[in-house]
Amino acid sequence: MRLFSLLIILLLCFFPTSNHADTTELPPSAASKALRIITLAPHLTEWVYSLGLGDNLVAVSAYSNYPNQAKSLPQVADFQGADLAAIVALDPTLILAWDGGNKPQDIQRLEGLGFRVFKAKVTEIEDIAKNIQALGALTDTEEKARQLTKTFLLELNALKQQYQNPPYKPVFYYSWTAPLMTIGEDAWPNKLLNVCGATTLFADSPVDYPQVSVQEVLTRQPQRLVAASQQSLAQLEKFWRPHRAYLTAPLIQVDPDVTSRFSLRLLTELKSLCKGIK
Repeated sequence: MRLFSLLIILLLCFFPTSNHADTTELPPSAASKALRIITLAPHLTEWVYSLGLGDNLVAVSAYSNYPNQAKSLPQVADFQGADLAAIVALDPTLILAWDGGNKPQDIQRLEGLGFRVFKAKVTEIEDIAKNIQALGALTDTEEKARQLTKTFLLELNALKQQYQNPPYKPVFYYSWTAPLMTIGEDAWPNKLLNVCGATTLFADSPVDYPQVSVQEVLTRQPQRLVAASQQSLAQLEKFWRPHRAYLTAPLIQVDPDVTSRFSLRLLTELKSLCKGIK
Protein backbone atom coordinates (compact mmCIF):
# COMPACT_ATOMS: atom_id res chain seq x y z
CA MET A 1 0.00 0.00 0.00
CA ARG A 2 2.81 2.43 0.86
CA LEU A 3 4.56 1.81 -2.48
CA PHE A 4 1.27 2.31 -4.32
CA SER A 5 0.65 5.62 -2.55
CA LEU A 6 4.13 6.89 -3.44
CA LEU A 7 3.51 6.03 -7.09
CA ILE A 8 0.20 7.91 -7.00
CA ILE A 9 1.95 11.01 -5.64
CA LEU A 10 4.53 10.97 -8.43
CA LEU A 11 1.91 10.41 -11.11
CA LEU A 12 -0.21 13.27 -9.76
CA CYS A 13 2.68 15.66 -9.85
CA PHE A 14 3.75 14.77 -13.39
CA PHE A 15 0.23 14.89 -14.80
CA PRO A 16 1.08 17.74 -14.40
CA THR A 17 9.18 20.04 -0.63
CA SER A 18 13.65 25.21 2.55
CA ASN A 19 10.81 27.23 0.66
CA HIS A 20 13.13 29.02 -1.77
CA ALA A 21 14.69 27.96 -5.01
CA ASP A 22 18.18 26.59 -4.44
CA THR A 23 20.64 28.37 -6.71
CA THR A 24 23.76 27.38 -4.74
CA GLU A 25 27.00 27.87 -6.65
CA LEU A 26 25.19 29.19 -9.74
CA PRO A 27 26.72 32.13 -11.62
CA PRO A 28 25.15 35.55 -10.97
CA SER A 29 23.22 35.24 -14.22
CA ALA A 30 22.57 32.37 -16.59
CA ALA A 31 21.89 34.85 -19.37
CA SER A 32 25.55 35.69 -20.01
CA LYS A 33 25.35 33.41 -23.05
CA ALA A 34 22.42 32.30 -25.19
CA LEU A 35 20.04 30.42 -22.93
CA ARG A 36 19.28 26.79 -23.73
CA ILE A 37 16.83 25.65 -21.07
CA ILE A 38 15.68 22.15 -20.14
CA THR A 39 12.85 21.60 -17.65
CA LEU A 40 12.44 18.38 -15.68
CA ALA A 41 8.81 18.82 -14.53
CA PRO A 42 5.65 20.24 -16.14
CA HIS A 43 5.24 23.19 -13.77
CA LEU A 44 8.80 24.28 -14.51
CA THR A 45 7.94 24.34 -18.20
CA GLU A 46 5.02 26.63 -17.43
CA TRP A 47 7.26 28.97 -15.44
CA VAL A 48 9.61 29.34 -18.41
CA TYR A 49 6.78 30.27 -20.75
CA SER A 50 5.30 32.65 -18.16
CA LEU A 51 8.59 34.56 -18.16
CA GLY A 52 8.58 34.80 -21.96
CA LEU A 53 11.45 32.35 -22.39
CA GLY A 54 9.66 29.71 -24.43
CA ASP A 55 11.98 30.21 -27.39
CA ASN A 56 14.88 29.23 -25.15
CA LEU A 57 13.44 25.84 -24.25
CA VAL A 58 15.16 22.91 -25.94
CA ALA A 59 13.55 20.03 -24.02
CA VAL A 60 10.94 19.37 -21.35
CA SER A 61 9.57 16.63 -19.12
CA ALA A 62 6.75 14.25 -19.90
CA TYR A 63 3.26 15.74 -19.50
CA SER A 64 4.50 19.24 -20.28
CA ASN A 65 1.29 20.00 -22.15
CA TYR A 66 0.82 23.68 -21.38
CA PRO A 67 1.08 25.89 -23.30
CA ASN A 68 0.52 23.97 -26.53
CA GLN A 69 3.96 24.87 -27.87
CA ALA A 70 5.55 22.70 -25.21
CA LYS A 71 4.01 19.56 -26.67
CA SER A 72 6.32 19.69 -29.69
CA LEU A 73 9.56 19.74 -27.69
CA PRO A 74 11.67 16.65 -26.94
CA GLN A 75 10.93 14.99 -23.59
CA VAL A 76 13.91 14.06 -21.43
CA ALA A 77 12.35 13.24 -18.04
CA ASP A 78 9.35 11.55 -16.44
CA PHE A 79 8.42 10.17 -13.02
CA GLN A 80 10.89 7.33 -13.53
CA GLY A 81 13.85 9.67 -13.94
CA ALA A 82 15.82 11.90 -16.29
CA ASP A 83 17.40 10.77 -19.57
CA LEU A 84 20.91 11.97 -18.82
CA ALA A 85 22.35 10.98 -22.19
CA ALA A 86 19.70 12.97 -24.05
CA ILE A 87 20.25 15.98 -21.78
CA VAL A 88 24.01 15.91 -22.33
CA ALA A 89 23.49 15.72 -26.09
CA LEU A 90 21.30 18.84 -26.05
CA ASP A 91 24.01 20.85 -24.24
CA PRO A 92 21.73 23.09 -22.12
CA THR A 93 23.02 26.20 -20.39
CA LEU A 94 20.38 25.94 -17.65
CA ILE A 95 18.41 22.99 -16.25
CA LEU A 96 15.36 23.52 -14.08
CA ALA A 97 14.86 20.68 -11.60
CA TRP A 98 12.13 19.95 -9.09
CA ASP A 99 13.61 19.49 -5.63
CA GLY A 100 11.29 16.93 -4.09
CA GLY A 101 10.05 15.47 -7.35
CA ASN A 102 13.03 14.66 -9.55
CA LYS A 103 15.39 11.96 -8.34
CA PRO A 104 18.15 13.47 -6.16
CA GLN A 105 20.75 11.25 -7.83
CA ASP A 106 19.79 12.61 -11.26
CA ILE A 107 20.18 16.19 -10.04
CA GLN A 108 23.53 15.37 -8.44
CA ARG A 109 24.82 13.72 -11.60
CA LEU A 110 23.80 16.70 -13.73
CA GLU A 111 25.57 19.05 -11.33
CA GLY A 112 28.58 16.74 -11.34
CA LEU A 113 28.69 17.03 -15.12
CA GLY A 114 29.02 20.78 -14.77
CA PHE A 115 25.52 21.86 -15.75
CA ARG A 116 23.86 24.87 -14.14
CA VAL A 117 20.88 23.45 -12.21
CA PHE A 118 18.15 25.63 -10.72
CA LYS A 119 16.49 23.56 -7.99
CA ALA A 120 12.96 24.67 -7.16
CA LYS A 121 11.12 23.40 -4.08
CA VAL A 122 7.48 24.16 -3.29
CA THR A 123 5.76 23.36 -0.01
CA GLU A 124 3.33 26.29 0.23
CA ILE A 125 1.34 28.08 -2.46
CA GLU A 126 3.37 31.27 -1.89
CA ASP A 127 6.53 29.35 -2.81
CA ILE A 128 5.41 29.38 -6.44
CA ALA A 129 5.95 33.14 -6.46
CA LYS A 130 9.26 32.93 -4.57
CA ASN A 131 10.67 30.44 -7.06
CA ILE A 132 9.54 32.41 -10.11
CA GLN A 133 11.15 35.54 -8.66
CA ALA A 134 14.41 33.65 -8.17
CA LEU A 135 14.23 32.25 -11.69
CA GLY A 136 13.57 35.72 -13.06
CA ALA A 137 16.67 37.05 -11.32
CA LEU A 138 18.72 34.22 -12.79
CA THR A 139 17.51 34.71 -16.37
CA ASP A 140 17.39 38.51 -16.58
CA THR A 141 13.58 38.52 -16.58
CA GLU A 142 13.32 39.98 -13.10
CA GLU A 143 10.77 42.69 -13.94
CA LYS A 144 8.48 40.24 -15.70
CA ALA A 145 8.73 37.88 -12.72
CA ARG A 146 7.98 40.72 -10.32
CA GLN A 147 4.83 41.71 -12.18
CA LEU A 148 3.55 38.14 -12.46
CA THR A 149 4.18 37.23 -8.85
CA LYS A 150 2.80 40.49 -7.46
CA THR A 151 -0.53 39.79 -9.17
CA PHE A 152 -0.45 36.14 -8.09
CA LEU A 153 0.12 36.96 -4.43
CA LEU A 154 -2.45 39.78 -4.35
CA GLU A 155 -5.13 37.50 -5.78
CA LEU A 156 -4.15 34.63 -3.48
CA ASN A 157 -4.39 36.87 -0.42
CA ALA A 158 -7.75 38.17 -1.58
CA LEU A 159 -9.06 34.61 -1.80
CA LYS A 160 -7.79 33.85 1.69
CA GLN A 161 -9.45 36.95 3.12
CA GLN A 162 -12.72 36.07 1.44
CA TYR A 163 -12.93 32.35 2.17
CA GLN A 164 -10.37 31.22 4.75
CA ASN A 165 -12.57 31.46 7.81
CA PRO A 166 -12.79 28.72 10.46
CA PRO A 167 -14.33 26.36 11.18
CA TYR A 168 -13.18 24.57 8.03
CA LYS A 169 -15.77 22.56 6.10
CA PRO A 170 -14.99 18.81 5.86
CA VAL A 171 -14.51 17.94 2.17
CA PHE A 172 -13.94 14.60 0.45
CA TYR A 173 -11.33 15.27 -2.25
CA TYR A 174 -10.60 12.35 -4.54
CA SER A 175 -8.80 11.59 -7.79
CA TRP A 176 -9.67 7.96 -8.50
CA THR A 177 -12.57 5.67 -7.65
CA ALA A 178 -10.93 2.31 -8.41
CA PRO A 179 -9.37 2.33 -5.92
CA LEU A 180 -10.96 5.28 -4.13
CA MET A 181 -8.04 7.60 -3.37
CA THR A 182 -8.18 10.74 -1.26
CA ILE A 183 -5.75 13.09 0.52
CA GLY A 184 -4.33 13.56 4.00
CA GLU A 185 -3.71 16.77 5.89
CA ASP A 186 -0.25 17.48 4.45
CA ALA A 187 -1.07 16.69 0.82
CA TRP A 188 -0.79 19.54 -1.69
CA PRO A 189 -4.53 19.64 -2.59
CA ASN A 190 -5.42 20.16 1.07
CA LYS A 191 -3.50 23.44 0.98
CA LEU A 192 -5.91 24.51 -1.76
CA LEU A 193 -8.89 23.42 0.31
CA ASN A 194 -7.57 25.43 3.26
CA VAL A 195 -7.53 28.62 1.17
CA CYS A 196 -11.22 27.98 0.49
CA GLY A 197 -12.10 27.47 4.14
CA ALA A 198 -12.19 23.69 3.94
CA THR A 199 -10.11 20.68 4.91
CA THR A 200 -9.83 17.07 3.84
CA LEU A 201 -12.27 14.61 5.36
CA PHE A 202 -9.28 12.36 6.15
CA ALA A 203 -7.02 14.85 7.91
CA ASP A 204 -6.20 12.10 10.41
CA SER A 205 -4.65 9.87 7.76
CA PRO A 206 -1.01 8.87 8.48
CA VAL A 207 -0.22 9.06 4.73
CA ASP A 208 -0.72 11.88 2.23
CA TYR A 209 -2.68 9.88 -0.35
CA PRO A 210 -4.67 7.12 1.40
CA GLN A 211 -7.00 4.57 -0.12
CA VAL A 212 -10.43 4.60 1.55
CA SER A 213 -13.82 2.93 1.18
CA VAL A 214 -17.16 4.43 0.23
CA GLN A 215 -18.48 3.30 3.61
CA GLU A 216 -15.85 5.40 5.38
CA VAL A 217 -16.90 8.44 3.35
CA LEU A 218 -20.57 7.86 4.18
CA THR A 219 -19.77 7.47 7.86
CA ARG A 220 -17.81 10.72 8.01
CA GLN A 221 -20.43 12.72 6.05
CA PRO A 222 -18.49 15.39 4.09
CA GLN A 223 -20.15 18.71 3.32
CA ARG A 224 -18.72 18.71 -0.20
CA LEU A 225 -17.35 16.17 -2.69
CA VAL A 226 -14.46 17.42 -4.84
CA ALA A 227 -13.45 15.30 -7.83
CA ALA A 228 -10.05 16.02 -9.37
CA SER A 229 -10.95 14.35 -12.63
CA GLN A 230 -11.35 15.02 -16.34
CA GLN A 231 -14.32 12.68 -16.60
CA SER A 232 -17.66 14.26 -17.39
CA LEU A 233 -19.71 15.50 -14.46
CA ALA A 234 -22.40 12.96 -15.40
CA GLN A 235 -19.90 10.11 -15.08
CA LEU A 236 -18.75 11.40 -11.72
CA GLU A 237 -22.31 11.69 -10.42
CA LYS A 238 -23.05 8.14 -11.56
CA PHE A 239 -20.53 6.77 -9.05
CA TRP A 240 -22.30 8.42 -6.11
CA ARG A 241 -25.88 7.84 -7.27
CA PRO A 242 -26.38 4.56 -5.36
CA HIS A 243 -25.37 6.33 -2.14
CA ARG A 244 -27.37 9.54 -2.46
CA ALA A 245 -29.93 8.41 0.12
CA TYR A 246 -27.13 8.69 2.70
CA LEU A 247 -24.92 11.37 1.15
CA THR A 248 -26.29 14.76 0.10
CA ALA A 249 -23.01 16.67 -0.29
CA PRO A 250 -22.86 18.51 -3.65
CA LEU A 251 -20.21 17.41 -6.14
CA ILE A 252 -17.58 19.89 -7.38
CA GLN A 253 -15.16 19.14 -10.20
CA VAL A 254 -11.62 20.52 -10.59
CA ASP A 255 -9.03 20.01 -13.30
CA PRO A 256 -6.24 17.77 -11.94
CA ASP A 257 -3.93 19.03 -14.65
CA VAL A 258 -4.01 22.40 -12.89
CA THR A 259 -4.56 21.62 -9.22
CA SER A 260 -1.66 19.15 -9.09
CA ARG A 261 0.85 21.62 -10.55
CA PHE A 262 2.73 24.52 -9.01
CA SER A 263 1.85 26.98 -11.78
CA LEU A 264 0.38 30.45 -12.03
CA ARG A 265 -2.73 28.91 -13.61
CA LEU A 266 -3.57 27.52 -10.20
CA LEU A 267 -5.42 30.68 -9.14
CA THR A 268 -8.12 30.38 -11.80
CA GLU A 269 -8.98 26.85 -10.68
CA LEU A 270 -8.70 27.87 -7.03
CA LYS A 271 -11.26 30.65 -7.49
CA SER A 272 -13.71 28.16 -8.98
CA LEU A 273 -13.06 25.67 -6.18
CA CYS A 274 -13.67 28.26 -3.48
CA LYS A 275 -16.96 29.34 -5.05
CA GLY A 276 -18.11 25.74 -5.14
CA ILE A 277 -17.17 25.06 -1.53
CA LYS A 278 -18.67 28.27 -0.12
